[in-house]
This record gives sequence, structure tokens and C-alpha cells, in this order.
Amino acid sequence: MQRDSGFTDEANPPSGDDVSRLLKRVDRLRRLAGKYKRAEVVRDALLQITHIATEVSSPEDFYAGVHAHLKSLIAADNFFIATYNHRTGRLEIPFFADEKDPHPSEMFPEEDLHQILMRGITGYVFRQGETALCGQADFERLEAQGDIVSLGSASHQWLGVPIRYQERTTGVLVVQTYKSEVNYGLTEIELMEFISHHISGVMERLRHQEQLEQSIDQRTRELSEAYDKLKQEVYERRRAERLQKSLFEIAELSASGLEQPDFYQRLHSILSHLIPASNCYIALIDAQENALHFPFYVSQLGTEAPKRRPMTDGLTEYLLSRRRPLLLDQKDIQELMARGDIYAHTPQLNNTQKMHQWIGVPLFIGDEVKGALTIYSLSMTQNYQMRDLELLTFVSQHIGTAIERKQHAESLRRSYEQLEEKVAERTRALAELNGELEQEILRRKEVEQKLIHDAKHDTLTGLPNRAMFTERLAQAVRHVRRHGRDQFALLFIDLDRFKQINDTLGHLEGDRFLIETARRLSACVREIDTLGRIGGDEFVVLLDDINSPRDAEEVAERILSALSVPFILGDSLFQSGASIGIAVSGTGFKDTAQSILRDADAAMYQAKARGKGCYVVFDAKGRAERHQEHQDEALLRDALIHEQLYLQVMPVVCQQQEQTSAYALSLGWEHPRGHALGGLELATLAERCNLSLELDRYLLRQLADPVPDWLDGAELHLCLSSAHLKHKHALRGLKNMVKETHCAAKQLWLFFDEAAVVQDTQSHIAGFEALGKLGVQFGLSGYGNGFSSFKSLTLMPVKALRLASAGEDAGQEKMRLLTASAVAAMSLGLKVIAAQNGSADTQRALTSAGVTLFQTHEATRLNALASCS
Repeated sequence: MQRDSGFTDEANPPSGDDVSRLLKRVDRLRRLAGKYKRAEVVRDALLQITHIATEVSSPEDFYAGVHAHLKSLIAADNFFIATYNHRTGRLEIPFFADEKDPHPSEMFPEEDLHQILMRGITGYVFRQGETALCGQADFERLEAQGDIVSLGSASHQWLGVPIRYQERTTGVLVVQTYKSEVNYGLTEIELMEFISHHISGVMERLRHQEQLEQSIDQRTRELSEAYDKLKQEVYERRRAERLQKSLFEIAELSASGLEQPDFYQRLHSILSHLIPASNCYIALIDAQENALHFPFYVSQLGTEAPKRRPMTDGLTEYLLSRRRPLLLDQKDIQELMARGDIYAHTPQLNNTQKMHQWIGVPLFIGDEVKGALTIYSLSMTQNYQMRDLELLTFVSQHIGTAIERKQHAESLRRSYEQLEEKVAERTRALAELNGELEQEILRRKEVEQKLIHDAKHDTLTGLPNRAMFTERLAQAVRHVRRHGRDQFALLFIDLDRFKQINDTLGHLEGDRFLIETARRLSACVREIDTLGRIGGDEFVVLLDDINSPRDAEEVAERILSALSVPFILGDSLFQSGASIGIAVSGTGFKDTAQSILRDADAAMYQAKARGKGCYVVFDAKGRAERHQEHQDEALLRDALIHEQLYLQVMPVVCQQQEQTSAYALSLGWEHPRGHALGGLELATLAERCNLSLELDRYLLRQLADPVPDWLDGAELHLCLSSAHLKHKHALRGLKNMVKETHCAAKQLWLFFDEAAVVQDTQSHIAGFEALGKLGVQFGLSGYGNGFSSFKSLTLMPVKALRLASAGEDAGQEKMRLLTASAVAAMSLGLKVIAAQNGSADTQRALTSAGVTLFQTHEATRLNALASCS
């Protein structure tokens, strides 16, 4: 949970042995990370294999799934599994994939597969029960010993692993490669043995499951046969009853004087009691016109009856030409069309696309075919049988035969009882299976919910993480856009001294601190609000549905009060606090979740700049200033890249001797908006843009070429960033650049900011020691603000102090502080330099105190050195 500061303590630099041990440890950690990554891949593959075992319906599908996932672990394009069938006592190959050779049964079609496998390297591994990794030389050795017979194409490497279950070999898992660049080793052997050990249980479970399913299928078939027999008996009895009744009705219909439309309607009604006939039509031939007309037509689709048409190559004409009843399904119809038997010349008449089955019976009058009686089904659940075709044929000829009634009441009763017992038994088994499935589904749902929760919540505090909080914030933005009068606020909270807790008390106490902080923050907000953690010590609060920004300020005050209570960490109390930035939603459509989060973050940094332990409400002016800062940062980066900065000199004058004692060197920049930046103003911009090191390096590069004669031998004062001393790489770079300057080391006086020295004294002392070996001198800039004690000056090789600028409107207290600081420093033998841009009273006071060195505020631009970088 520690925020990376980017700095390393240089007080005690590591020795060569320490570095060597660290490098070895890093190498070991990398190997461990690789092993863990490999283990994670293997674990995922095994989980997938287990998942496949629960999903597939056959062992063949399981082996195919194993192959698919095994290929993600090793080169397994050439892969097969040989299993031992305990019932037959023979080896089988349920799955085979090889890019060169076909299946062994195809290579040796006249030989027994078991004998083929037992002669080869697969049978050798099965007999030995041990893993074999063979190259071409190994194959030749085993073949020479008579242990194996070469089968198939020569491979570069062959790896076979026995599949064992309960101390017996049940199969062989094989991969091989023909590619010389692919080599199997100990890792692949361990992986294959691990996978084979895992899948052996899965294979055994599949085998038992297959046996169980076969037993269930057998029992089910027995029940189904009994049920079908009973159903057939019931059907035949009812069919016989319906048929007998229909025969009387047809006979009466034949003798009736009904008109033709009524006759066909009544005939269709009788047919519907015998056979499903929701889709039916009767077609008659007009012999004189050689045409077809349709006196009766009914369809579930509600379409109109076909118009009279000439005899063509339609399906009805095909039936009439064959002169016998036909039962066709959609596949048969498609084959007829493919052969060109129907609809070849009249595809516009084809309306058979939605038909599932079609029955057509020629209508004979005398010995001639005069028409057709047709029914068809549109649903796959309605299937016609040959007996339906026979029944329709019988009805079409107006004759009937009785169907023998062979059912017996006692047989029917016994069949029902047996059926009920079997159904009850099957129902109980299904109920138990359903219970197990429900438990598995419930467990998977719980795992899924936990994964979803972990993906959207912080693992330490349980609060929403950045992704989930951003989603909630985006929802709030969309809500405000739809409801313009609603308003929300975002609080960005940065904890104080969190790094100190981690550095002094350890990460465990740091985690306890964060958990307690989350608890206190939760107590300060409502249930409808959202509290989240988006960084190491950064928390955010979404205050939904507020009346005014004052509501957000009250919550911020509660939070500051709650966090001001000391924390019990370890064996002591620890005082913390926070800086809070507040951003309130606007009424326009420009706000986004990202922009509001940036505004609150910017306000938080303003609060930290004011001294921490407070809150700041973001305003539009702050946004404009931040935008301007981003523009200035981009411009400054561009100026550094294109070397558009110049060197400027400000003399340090000794007033007593009325001569220049030293020269302060700094950089200047002509800002594209037309004003010049230099000295402290440019350094402040660089620090805000995190470009201080780049600016200092640019300055030192200006001294890589000879300086003007009037600077040669003079003291050259350079104000540098303390960031050079806080990281070993930055310190090494500073030393190299000092060495590369064209000035004598004793000319260079390097000044570092007093406030930065106080914050990290140890790093500065170590840096002074390293740079002091070059012969440069050191000083502190910005002195006199009360940051450091006089005692600390004696601990560092500092020989000069540059007093902080008092400004034109400095008060008496500021003047006294500067004067006292100057007197104390001079009493220690330090050189004191004051800025000449203060008020006349301040300058007189410093002069009276004994200060003689003043740096002028007028800078001289050195164009000659500007191109020497």
C-alpha cells in the first residue's frame, strides 16, 4: 500500500556483495515467477479439463477438449490417446491427431489395432508403465533391441506418459513433434505426467458415468418399449373405434345429396377425427383442359386456395404421374427438386419450404387417376407414419377394413402398473440428480458473485475500487444531465503521513491504518453515498442528491474531525489527517466522470499546498489555471527538446569593495506568449511540471564548453534541485555532468533549497560527501524561513547561505528573522548572500548586520553559450 516516492536512501550505499546477492535474489524471484505463471497456466488448463468432463456427453468429446487445452501448454499438434478396454482386454485409440500419418487402423487396415499398438513404442510404454521421451537415436536403439517395431513417419521427438489408475496402467498419453526446433524436456515430462495423473481420474469417472448412462439408457429403453407397447395398444383400440365410426359417416356421406363444397367440408371433418389434417387440399384433373383445380383447400397459414393452372411439374403432378400414395419429408422434397423432378420449370409454384411432411394419395375413379387427396404438417412435432398413409389411402377409396381388437383389459392394467412403478423410480432418480445439479449451480453462482465482487472492490478495505467508483460517478453524471435540478459532489481525500507509517511501522500497520480510515469514513457518509478507495492512500466519496455545496463542506468537516482522532498503531498513538478536494456537479453537458475526478484531485492538491488538514472547493478559475499549467508544461518540454533556453548571469557584488565577488548562473526562456521567464519563476514552473532535473542538466550542459574570459576563474553559483541527491542514478548523473564542465571544480558553488534539505537531511549529507570529492563547494538557498536549526549547519559541508527574498513589503518580523539568521550564519564562518531586490529598509538592516554580498536582480544574457549545449 506504500506509495512509491521514486527516491532511495543514499546514506549507506549498498556494497558489491549486497548488489550481487540482490541480483541473485531477483533472478531467483524471476524463476519463481515463471514457475508460478506456469503453474497458473497448468491449473487453468486442469480446471478447463475438469469443466469439460462435467459438460461433454461422450469420452471422445472429452479427449478432444483435453487436446485443445494441452496445445496451449506444449507443442501438441501431433497427439493421441490410447486407452485399455477392460471388457475386451485390448488397446484402443479414442482420439488421434497427426499432421503426417493417418490413423493406425488406416495405415494397417488388415492388421489388428491392438497388435499394431503393442508392437510399437506406445505398447512399450504401456507394458513398462513408465514415461518415455525418445528422439530418433532412442527409437533406433529400442528397435535394435527388439523392444519396438517402427511404425509411421520418423518424428523429431516422441513423448509418451502412462495413464495410471489405482496402480494399474489404463492408457498412454502421447505427443510428438516433427519439427527440429521443438524440444521436449523435464518441464514437458512433468507437465504431461501431472496432466495424465489428473485426467486418469476424470477418464475413470467418465467411464463409470458412461456405464451408468448405459444402464440408465437400458432401463429407459425397457420403460419406453413397455410404454410404447401400451400406447400402441391404446392407440390401436381408439383408432379402431374412430375408424369404425368414420366408416359409417363416410358411407352416409357418400349416399347424401350434399353440394360439393359441403361434401368436401364434411369429408375433411371426418378425416380430422382419424388423422391430423389441419393442412389439407383436394386437387382434381380437368381432362379437357389438361389442368388442375382445387375444390377444397385449408391451411394453418391462412393462405388462399391455389388458382386453376395447367398441368406442370409441381409436387401434385409428380404424385399423379406415379399413380401411388407417397409419404415425403422435407429432405425427400429437396432431393426431388435437386434432381429436377419437380418445380424445375415453375419455381414460382413452390410453396413447400415450411412443410415438415407431406402425404399424397391419388384419387381413382374407375381405373383412372382423377385427382389427389393431400395432407401435410408444418411442425416437426407432428410426424406421419406409414399407417397414416395407409389410412388415408383407405379413406380415399371409400372402403374400410376393420382393425382387429387384440387388447386385453388385464394386460392393459398390468402394463399401467409396471409403467407407473418404472416412472416413479425414474422420477426419484431424476429428483436426486436435480438436487445435486441445483447444489452445483448454487455453488457456481456463489463463485461467480464473489469474482464479480472482487473485480469491483478493493481487497483490503472492501470498498468500491477505481473501476466501480468511476462507473457510479458516470451514472451520477448521466442522472444530472437528465435531471438538471439535481446535484452531487465528489470528495477526493488524500491521507497525511501514510508514507511515514509504512516506513516506520511497516506495511502491516499501514494496512490496519487504511482499514480503520475506511471505517471512520464510512461513519461520516450516508447509505446512499458511495465511498471508494482508488489508490494507496487516496479515498473518494460520491455525495448523491445534495442541496448545495455547503452539504459537501459539512461532510468534509466531519471527515477531517474523524481523522484527527489519533490512531492506535502498534504500541503507540499516531496522529494523521487528510487533505480534501471537493468538486460539485455543474448544470451543463461538459462534465464527465474523468473531468470531475480531475477537478477534485486538483482541489485536493490546493488543500495540501495550504498546509494539509483542510479542504478546498474546486472552482472554474482553478480549472483554467490548471489548463494553463498544462499548456506551460508542454511548451517548456518543447523548449527543452529544441534547446530554446538561454544562459543568463547575475553578479554577486561585494558592497565594501565595490567589485563583483561571484556570478549566479541560471536559465532564461522567452515564453511564446511574449514574456521572459527566468530564475526562481522558471524553476518554480519546472518543479510544478516535474522537469527540475531536466532544467538543471540543461544548465550544466551550457558549461561544457569554454566560458567567457571574464567568467574564467570566478565563483559560479548554481541553484540545483535536491532531487539530484535523492536517487543514486540522478546523483551519478550530476557527478558526471560536473566532471564534464569546462570550469574548475573549485569555481562551482552548488546551492540546494533549505526546505528540501530539512525534509531529507541524510540524503543531502550523503550527496554532499559524494560531490565533495570532486572539489565543488556547497551552499543553501532560501535560508531564513526557519526550517533548519543552526546545529544542523555544522553537520553539513555548507560554506555559503543565500538568504530568502524578503520582498518589497516585508514586515518587521520578517526583517528581524532574516537579520538574525544572517548574523548567526556569519558567526559560524559562513558566507551570506542577500538578494538586492528587497526593500531599502531590509537592505540597510542586513548591511548593518554585516552582510556585504548582494546578488543583483538584473540578469545579463549570454548568447555565446546558448548554442554550446
